[in-house]
Amino acid sequence: MHNEVRVRFAPSPTGYLHVGGLRTALYDYLFAKQQKGKFILRIEDTDQSRYVEGAVENLINSLKTMGIDFDEGPGIDTEYGPYFQSQRLNIYKKYAEELIQKGFAYYCFATKEELDEMREKQMAQKQHPKYDGRYRNYPMEKALERIANGEEHVIRLKMPQEGVFTFKDIIRGQVDIDSSLVDDQVIMKSDGFPTYHLAVVVDDHLMKISHVIRGEEWISSTPKHIFMYQCFGWETPQWVHLPLILNPDRSKLSKRQGDVAVEDYLAKGYLPEALINFITLLGWHPVADEEIFTIDKTIKEFSFERVNKAGAVFDREKLDWMNGWYIRNSPLSEIAEACRKYFTSNDIDISDNEKYLRVIEVAREYISRLDQIIEHSEMYYKLPDLSEENRAILQSENAQKLLNFLIEQISKLDLSDDLVQFVKGCIKESGLKGKDFYHPVRLALYGNTSGPDIPKLINIFGKEGTVNRLQNWLES
Repeated sequence: MHNEVRVRFAPSPTGYLHVGGLRTALYDYLFAKQQKGKFILRIEDTDQSRYVEGAVENLINSLKTMGIDFDEGPGIDTEYGPYFQSQRLNIYKKYAEELIQKGFAYYCFATKEELDEMREKQMAQKQHPKYDGRYRNYPMEKALERIANGEEHVIRLKMPQEGVFTFKDIIRGQVDIDSSLVDDQVIMKSDGFPTYHLAVVVDDHLMKISHVIRGEEWISSTPKHIFMYQCFGWETPQWVHLPLILNPDRSKLSKRQGDVAVEDYLAKGYLPEALINFITLLGWHPVADEEIFTIDKTIKEFSFERVNKAGAVFDREKLDWMNGWYIRNSPLSEIAEACRKYFTSNDIDISDNEKYLRVIEVAREYISRLDQIIEHSEMYYKLPDLSEENRAILQSENAQKLLNFLIEQISKLDLSDDLVQFVKGCIKESGLKGKDFYHPVRLALYGNTSGPDIPKLINIFGKEGTVNRLQNWLES
């Protein structure tokens, strides 16, 4: 058995970090930290046609932003590297040749046209479409002759055609897959690059990976991987297949249904802590019925035994609720810093830092995403446009009297006084109650009849700012 827990996250550099990938990386990280093991980042870049420039840097930055640090990987080299599969081609070539020499793999010369025709026939006959093994027992000397003549070929794994593959999955228990459903997998492509299946087994063995943690879509490929471990005489790792992440309609989460990249969520003003908390609960459930978890608390409680087999629904409303909680409960200075870019891009002058902090403190009570902050803050920096109906409220005789009265009272105010008591005193002295007092004052200061308490508005604008706002709505 593997002595040390060693787990890996092995994304392809084909774009941005998907929320499904983030969950895999997160569960790898949580498990490694809890078991005092190692978390490895490996880049599976053998499919050069899908490589996207800058994707590796984006993946690493996204993980860093989310607080997920790897122990080994690009830039943190050890004796197990290199961590880019494209830099390990000679290793895969050696092991592919070993499989051929042992009789567990063979050269295949079937063209794309032949393979397409084969699958069409099988589907027409309502058969499970798979490679028909036409080169499975092809004489080796003939194969080598065709290769010497420069003929294009791949290497395929010679999978057992009878029996059942049985393996234990930590989440699912015993899994049985009929050998007849498993294809003779291509393990080395015609361009000399390995497929995922060979590379993943070789790398996981050489990097001493103890637990393979991946999405449930890889369950059907596990027999191919187990067979290769057996062919090489290697110890198999423990298998952990995570449930799918689903849309609310139970379809698989995909770009067509909305945002799936971590970067998209960060750009919209979701906090890394909220995203991590939310994604932790996409499949895993704690012992107690709690929703808010720090990553340190999760590390203490985390176990794969508490991960569900069933798909986990990505509930955007729950994410918004959770993000709103973090916005309201995180240190004010952190939220204020995270919001600055929205004010800058809207040309709002926030050089008065004390006022800015007071604005954020009040406005964050109304938002579930940081990108909503301007909608609840701009009225503190520019006079709001009022509807004709609201202008009429402010121009009524009672409202005009009230504004004059408040200007007089605020002019005598000491801001160190209790503003709640000050407002209560004004209500009493004015003789106005309920909406007759609150609506005109809120309209004059905030631009809406509902909103923050008046003491909070006076605190934001200060004495002079409050008087100026009230005077602005006085009829000359």
